[in-house]
Amino acid sequence: MSNIPGDLLYTPEHEYVLRTADASVVQVGITDYAQGELGDVVFVELPRVGATYKKMDVFGTIEAVKAVSELFCPIAGEVVAVNPALDSDPGVVNRDPYGAGWMIKLKVADPAELGALLGADAYQAHIGQ
Repeated sequence: MSNIPGDLLYTPEHEYVLRTADASVVQVGITDYAQGELGDVVFVELPRVGATYKKMDVFGTIEAVKAVSELFCPIAGEVVAVNPALDSDPGVVNRDPYGAGWMIKLKVADPAELGALLGADAYQAHIGQ
């Protein structure tokens, strides 16, 4: 069974959103369920700091031994940080998706968009667990 922390928000496409100490910035990555479905992650392509995205824009790709998948921006915003550890060790996404395996930090364009994301119970139901 996948780890689904109750303090995160989720998308149906298996990204998570973690609120940070700065209320205007969120951390984004893929869920434990998603990394488990992908298998061993071998490459992650992420945007540059300063890139802006609308909700559901593709912000990068994640490549595993089994497949390549697009990464979708859960809310509109500007990238303010990119996880540099993923360049040299993309497998950290498998080992610690909610911690060291984060992907980007976004400056939130519209905080109301957070309300449209799934809570832990809704995400758990979405993945059938």
